Amino acid sequence: MISWPDSLIKDIARRRSVVYLGSGISRNSSNAKGESPKTWKLFLEFASANGGFTKDEKDVIDTKIAKGDYLLACELIRELMGHDRYINLLKDEFQRKKYDHAPIHEAIQKLDSRLVVSANFDQIYENYAKGITKGAVSVKNYNDSDLASCIRDSDDMILKIHGSIEQPNEMIFTQSEYAVARNMYPAFYQIFNALFVTRTFLFLGAGLNDPDIRLLLENYSFQYRWSKKHFFVIPFDQLSEIERKIHSDVLNLDFLLYDPANNHEELTDSLWDLVNKVDTYRNKLAGTQDW
Repeated sequence: MISWPDSLIKDIARRRSVVYLGSGISRNSSNAKGESPKTWKLFLEFASANGGFTKDEKDVIDTKIAKGDYLLACELIRELMGHDRYINLLKDEFQRKKYDHAPIHEAIQKLDSRLVVSANFDQIYENYAKGITKGAVSVKNYNDSDLASCIRDSDDMILKIHGSIEQPNEMIFTQSEYAVARNMYPAFYQIFNALFVTRTFLFLGAGLNDPDIRLLLENYSFQYRWSKKHFFVIPFDQLSEIERKIHSDVLNLDFLLYDPANNHEELTDSLWDLVNKVDTYRNKLAGTQDW
């Protein structure tokens, strides 16, 4: 089980946290056929194998994927497939398969973090959260004009930082789309940077290959060297000890480790343990009024 730091428990209890969901969280879901959403890498590999590319084109794409250059690989896939086929492929994977939520989504919602950030194009978590709260949670995209005012409101919110499959032409998935977003929506990145400074982030099911997140973490670490660390949950075998130390120093992160056996069962169990610890601390706060 993950050993949750007291500082993280207190920040979540006081609603001073941001829970960040990567593709590993959606991976826990399944549909009636037993299919699960693909991670970024798996989606690109599937697209490469089924996109009707020539051998030379596929070799270039596969080389980029193997090197971890997912943005450029996705850029190549989109350009070679053409707009309509590419969008149809995205909808087939992230919308039409009708994935159900998983127990891990229930635990995340029970944490009652006012702000949940999702890097996922699917709508699995927001559909569950809106259903369980009877619509009392708002869903905003990185390009919404009222984002600043919504952040300051007291309502629960899910922020889709890469867009949603509902608006596939607005999704941020390729190298050029990241570049366009940074130039067209600087206010969003200012807001997101402010969240890194004022809230404690708990990263779940995420990797360090998202260029936006890495850039923001690097900026945060450089500008606020001695500030509190954010928390990054990963399987114990994902990074070596020296890699974790380097990332911890460079990105100002505290890695929390779990055993990925049995389809990452320990992560879900650990999150329920975190829910209990947060609830216990909130009950204590209710008695002391020391908010």
